[in-house]
Amino acid sequence: MSDDSRLSPPGARTAAVIPAAGRGVRLGPGAPKALRALNGTPMLVHAVRAMAASRAVSLVVVVAPPEGAPEVKTMLDAHALPERTDFLVVPGGESRQESVKYGLDALPLGIDIVLVHDAARPLVPVDTVDAVIEAVRDGAPAVVPVLPLADTVKEVEPTTVPGTPEPVVATPERARLRAVQTPQGFDRATLVRAHETVTDNVTDDASMVEQLGLRVVAVPGHEEAFKVTRPLDLVLAEAVLARRRANDGF
Repeated sequence: MSDDSRLSPPGARTAAVIPAAGRGVRLGPGAPKALRALNGTPMLVHAVRAMAASRAVSLVVVVAPPEGAPEVKTMLDAHALPERTDFLVVPGGESRQESVKYGLDALPLGIDIVLVHDAARPLVPVDTVDAVIEAVRDGAPAVVPVLPLADTVKEVEPTTVPGTPEPVVATPERARLRAVQTPQGFDRATLVRAHETVTDNVTDDASMVEQLGLRVVAVPGHEEAFKVTRPLDLVLAEAVLARRRANDGF
């Protein structure tokens, strides 16, 4: 096993990078998706609190819209965040991949494990965060939380005209498929090398590690770690928060 996929020691320090520079057009016009309010609090604040809820996370780096870093910093300063965790806001890039790279560049020495988390997944439980970190500590260079698929999946030949019928070309075996969530966890050196090496525009950081030929492992995700991308997702997220408040005063 290469140095890039070395075992992270039990005392390894962990940081979380949250790319939040996108606008989130599927939620409609207005503020960037990460800054939309959820139960009166911006989704980004919920996502930051979700990462900081893990006692293993000592630093959260928020990658803000390029012109909006001061606004995001002011917003975070206005909300109660755990005192044991440090927070840093840096301007992002034109793509998610570029924004994650800027977040990595901002990490101090002494950070051995890096989580990359979607700002649009504000409700991920701390047990999921801790499970990802633990799997990296156990030696996996890259870890993703996943859920089994409830629906049968079809591979189709995409058409160029939206709304027209698409020919089905294959039906993958559902038992072998998983829906991937975040945070994704990495040995720091592995993730840095992936961002230095892989130039393809990829949808997640784990697929960059796959392109290096290194092992990516999956751990159980959680149904409350869903991605808020459409108005109906906001309704579901509000319901989850209301249930949490009723159950444990969240």
